[in-house]
Amino acid sequence: MGSKITVIAPSSTANLGPGFDVFGLAVDAFYDEITLTKRTTKKVTIVTDDEIPINPEKNTAGLVILNMIKKFKTKDGIEIKIKKNVPAGYGMGSSAASAAAAAVAFDKLYHLKLKGNSLVEFAGMGEKASAGAVHYDNVAASVLGGFVIVRKNPLDIIKIEPPKDLRMCIAVPRLAVPKKKTKVSRSVIPKKIKLEDSITNLSNASAIVAGFMNKDSQLIGRSIKDVIVEPARQHLIPGFVGVKKNALKAGAFGVTISGAGPSVIAFSTNSSNLKKISLAMKNGFKIADLDCQTIICKPSYGASVKK
Repeated sequence: MGSKITVIAPSSTANLGPGFDVFGLAVDAFYDEITLTKRTTKKVTIVTDDEIPINPEKNTAGLVILNMIKKFKTKDGIEIKIKKNVPAGYGMGSSAASAAAAAVAFDKLYHLKLKGNSLVEFAGMGEKASAGAVHYDNVAASVLGGFVIVRKNPLDIIKIEPPKDLRMCIAVPRLAVPKKKTKVSRSVIPKKIKLEDSITNLSNASAIVAGFMNKDSQLIGRSIKDVIVEPARQHLIPGFVGVKKNALKAGAFGVTISGAGPSVIAFSTNSSNLKKISLAMKNGFKIADLDCQTIICKPSYGASVKK
């Protein structure tokens, strides 16, 4: 049995418009890297060059490992080396990528052969360290790759392979993000919604699933319309309305907030002018006096051992 393993896990986008807390999609924009090494001391330690908590209780990957040690009663100490590449606090599933990589690395290190749902459940525990609560949409996408649908009580993750031609343009604005951003962005969501709005979101969410099933990227993009969460959150992202309008005008099929934001994601295909869409999004943020990084990406595979 080896004493060391390295796993990488992808960034992800959650919600995809109408699928709030239900849909997740792994994207190949960024990857986090976790190396687990068995140690003779009984402690869990974190080694990193990034500005993240090194107390395992307060670190997403650390929390996952602590829970798994307890559950599987392993006797070794573990050193967790973390390389963060997914930008934190921008709606790209940063904490989820670390948590997913940690769960998969522990599984491989101890040859546990855990099933997808179990891995997602352990990875979800890590989200408590950053989001304060367990959310499975990002971690499920990061663990399993592709497009995921989250059902809870009991946890049941459905994975669908995305169409080969699906492409996304993500605009990551350079703006200061509050520490508990997920909490802030969840606090603005309405507690009561109109039945009519619920029906609209449900029909769009159903069409997104049909789009993934039928490998129809245009249907996916056209169905990314959210009349509940996006309108309540868009004021938190300066220039959002302009960015969305610009991207649609430049040929994107659908545009929405990536996760809790402030990144904005446009859905398209490899035959579209992706550079034109990215530039249009950049110009939208420029009008709001914000600079942004744009990334053209496609769906990713899930967490895997680094070769």
